[in-house]
Amino acid sequence: MKKILILGAGMAGTVMANKLLLSLNKNLWEITVVDKDENHYYQPGFLFIPFGIYDPEDVVKPKKEFIPKEVNFILKEVQKVIPENNQVLLKDGVVLTYDILIVATGTVPVPEETEGLKGELWYKDIFDFYTYEGTTRLAKKLENWQGGRLVINLAETLIKCPVAPLEFTFLADAYFTEKGIRDKVEIFYVTPLSGAFTKPKATAMLNKLMDEKNIHVVPDFYLQRVDNERKVLISYDEKEVPFDLLVSIPVNKGDQMVEESNMGDEDGLNFIPTNKNTLQSKKYENMFVIGDATNVPASKAGSVAHFEAEILTENILSYINGLPFEASFDGHANCFIETGFGKATLIDFNYTTEPLPGKFPFAMVGPMDLLKVTRANHMGKLAFKWVYWHMLLTGKKLPVTTHMSMTGKLVEN
Repeated sequence: MKKILILGAGMAGTVMANKLLLSLNKNLWEITVVDKDENHYYQPGFLFIPFGIYDPEDVVKPKKEFIPKEVNFILKEVQKVIPENNQVLLKDGVVLTYDILIVATGTVPVPEETEGLKGELWYKDIFDFYTYEGTTRLAKKLENWQGGRLVINLAETLIKCPVAPLEFTFLADAYFTEKGIRDKVEIFYVTPLSGAFTKPKATAMLNKLMDEKNIHVVPDFYLQRVDNERKVLISYDEKEVPFDLLVSIPVNKGDQMVEESNMGDEDGLNFIPTNKNTLQSKKYENMFVIGDATNVPASKAGSVAHFEAEILTENILSYINGLPFEASFDGHANCFIETGFGKATLIDFNYTTEPLPGKFPFAMVGPMDLLKVTRANHMGKLAFKWVYWHMLLTGKKLPVTTHMSMTGKLVEN
């Protein structure tokens, strides 16, 4: 029997296990998933925990609930991949073999990469919200915080869910307003980007929102170190931004296993060189990469992994049958952006087309509006949690096109 081995049981790995189980002959192929953590986290929900919108228990469930019984699920840590031998070495010394390897090991924040970030103020006056521990600790901090200078800082631009820092900033504005202390809180959004986002039309709209909400944007700020004693961020060109409470989005890196296996890209961030259209490893023919583990120039977001899974399933079937790859990933991403006070906006884009205004997913009727702040978009964001647990992880088809559609979008002449 031939073997497909999936490293990682986060969203991308779980979806692939479910899709491949439905697509392959069970008498010919055995599917195994390896992951070191028994808990599956609904990571988009981390954003809501500091503001009391979600409770911690809303975002965590056992991974085994979403891995089919017909799939072997191994709860162990991977030491490294030995691609030349089609082997994976686990940390306990066990060696697994494969015919096809799918790497879905994701990305993690690494605050240690920035001098002083994980210093004496870590989880006292400096927090992250991209981890379960970070977001739950930040929630407790905000319960009793009485105001001051709140700084939201991106240490790097290559991060998981690029819109989440913006959402946190807008939700903080609403949270402190509703608590009656917004006049006691200065909010600063400090970013290496030249504006609020990477795409021009979305940046213009988001910058306008920042101005309306009296949020100060500090652009082109490349963080070098954090001075814990003075409570100051210091950039490479010696600019300084003081803080009373710092919410950091640290440097993101791929799994340490990637470095141990010498499979990472040249910049040392442990992302795997991947064909941006086929999702095949650029170095190893029988290795495929999905989700945040890739170095493709798409957002590291759940929607991207979902669309990639559709493409990758088709391409693995083509590979097995000795056929050329016909499915091609176009970089499609769509993201709700919470803007506070029960409203949100929505962006939809790919490798070549920036976010545009219009209706989504259906022309004329929507019901979602692109690049417009609405109540419906917020309800869509909240509804996605149910969709995630009950449809997305289990590999069911969603009513959204895999490739970005221009239906409903308004294009300026």
